[in-house]
This record gives sequence, structure tokens and C-alpha cells, in this order.
Amino acid sequence: MSERPAGEGRHAAATGGQFTPLVSAGSGLPARVVRRAALALVRATLLVSATPAALLVRKAFAADGAKTTAALARHAPKDVDAALDVRYGDEPDMLLDVFRPASARGPLPALVWVHGGGFVGGAKEEIAGYLKVVASHGFAVVGPRYSLAPGHRYPTPPRQMMAALAYLQADAERLGIDATRIAVAGDSAGAHIAAQLAALVTTPGYAERVGVAPTITPQELRCLVLACGPYDLRLARHPATPAGKDLMRTVLWAYSGTRGYLDDPSFAPWSIPDHVTAAFPPAFVTVGSADPLRRHSERLAEALRGAGADVETLFFPEDHEPPLDHEYQFDLDTAAGRLFLERLVAFLSRRLEQRSP
Repeated sequence: MSERPAGEGRHAAATGGQFTPLVSAGSGLPARVVRRAALALVRATLLVSATPAALLVRKAFAADGAKTTAALARHAPKDVDAALDVRYGDEPDMLLDVFRPASARGPLPALVWVHGGGFVGGAKEEIAGYLKVVASHGFAVVGPRYSLAPGHRYPTPPRQMMAALAYLQADAERLGIDATRIAVAGDSAGAHIAAQLAALVTTPGYAERVGVAPTITPQELRCLVLACGPYDLRLARHPATPAGKDLMRTVLWAYSGTRGYLDDPSFAPWSIPDHVTAAFPPAFVTVGSADPLRRHSERLAEALRGAGADVETLFFPEDHEPPLDHEYQFDLDTAAGRLFLERLVAFLSRRLEQRSP
């Protein structure tokens, strides 16, 4: 179901996500000139390669990610234990963090949250404060790192996330995790990766098409939380804005490794709505009212309902005030951000058979 929260006092800032501006918005003529010059540079480099533009996007995401880190740190509870940079595989980026309430005893149901960043940027450290907030409600929350494009291409991240899930199961007792009660979540590009993990586990033949073997059973993957993600390759043909078109072209070219990603059969499985069944895990899907990726979430919810899967949504009317931008859920100073957190905890508690506080 969808809900409309009470009005909020200020605009929720977009943080560290797929459609973060390449250059800070600023004000006045100098800022406009810089923005135009940056966009011109991106378009020029995209004539021959996605790499320069992808690295520029990564730099912009890192700047916004630092702001996200600071904002979330103010909300992070102190009574949460952390195991940082735990190695889950041999590749350099295969590290994860585990957060648990300091007062917890025994194994807890686990939430694995895959960070966003357009497949070319982002970091688990940027959302650590948020993961601590969720952990304080009685969960073991895991933040994994994965390798970024353009240095690493699709399907490297879903393969690494499957390895992380295998590691969590193998070392569940030491980490204080109940391996029979696992949820996977993600924001922005991480939401796509999370959704793809669910399809890999539940859709017959899909794992063979992608080339990534499942390491978790449908019974162990209890539910899914998807925030502000891109999911539908058809919608990537017609982004909402010219700047969105440049950005989508940059990140998907970098991630796929081919300029013709829209028509590449090996990249076609990226489009999640085409590969869902009634066995897809119960999903909680959200997106902001002014998010350029809004239609992706709506399309995924429609596909899940059409397939007979269990889906719950938190969508907002288009005229919501203030407008809710990409990654609105991380702004815990707004009513919308707090509403998502409340709904998230209730959803996880219900699906993981844990009583909501």
C-alpha cells in the first residue's frame, strides 16, 4: 500500500545517489558556467569512452557521500557494536561491516544492505550511520563493499554479493547471525543489485543467463527492501531529463562494458521486471515523489503484482510538498525519512518474525 506522510518543514536533499548533480548546484553565473562546462566535458568524452565521465561521476558522488556520512552520523546510536572490514572473499574489495545492538545476546536476523552510487561510486562507509540506526531496532545489519565500474563490469557486484551471503551463512555463529532469517536491501544502484539477487534465487533459468550461481535458498531469503533504484532497461532509453540521459548513459556503459548496452543480449538480464515470478521474495519498494527514477520503482511494483508476488510500497503523490528527491529515505530530519524508517522496521520485524519495538 502507499501512504502520504504529514507535511515536512524543508526540502529533503538528494544524497549520494544515481542522479546526484555532477557539479554542486551553487548559485549565480559562475556556478552555471561550471555546470555547463562539466556537462560539455561529459558529453565530449562519451563520444569515445565511458571511463572519464564515470570517474567524474564517482568524484561527484564522493563529495555528496561525505555530506551523507556526516548527516547520518548525527543520528547513529552509540550502543551498537561494529565489526569493520571483515573479509568475505579474496578480492581486494570483498570486505563487509556488521552492526549489532550492544545489548543483544544470541543470533539475530540479518539485513544485508547494498550501497548505491550508480555502479561507479558510493561506499559502505557513507551509510554506516543509517545501518547503525536500523541495527539498534534488533537486527544484525551488514554493509558489504563491492567492486565498481568501469574497472569491474557486470555481473561482478551480484557475484560478489552472493559470495558475501555465502560467507555470512558459513560464519553465522561467530557473527551472531541467524542464517535462516536473512533480508537483502539496497538503495539506488544497490537496490538494483539487491533485486537481481532475489531474481537469481527465485527465477528459473535466470542465474544461468546472468552467470551467477545462487548461494542462498528462497526459504532463507525472507524479504527484500528496495529504495530508489533503477530496474527497467526500457526506461533507460528515455530518462526524465537531458542530464539524466548523460548520467544513465555513463553509468550503464561503464557497468556493461559496451556502448550498445541497450541492445546487447548479454546485458538484457539487467532489466529486473522482465525476470520476476510469484516466488520473488516479499518486497518493500519506495521512491521519492521527485526522483528521476520514480517510474522504475512503479514499473517494478507493477511487474511484481502482475506476477503474483507479494509487494508493499511507500510511494508519494507527485505534488508532495516538499518534493522528495533521490535517496530521500536517508534524510532522517524529515517526516518522509522517518516514515520510511518506521515502515522499514515494521516490515523487517514482520517478515523476519521479530516483534516490532
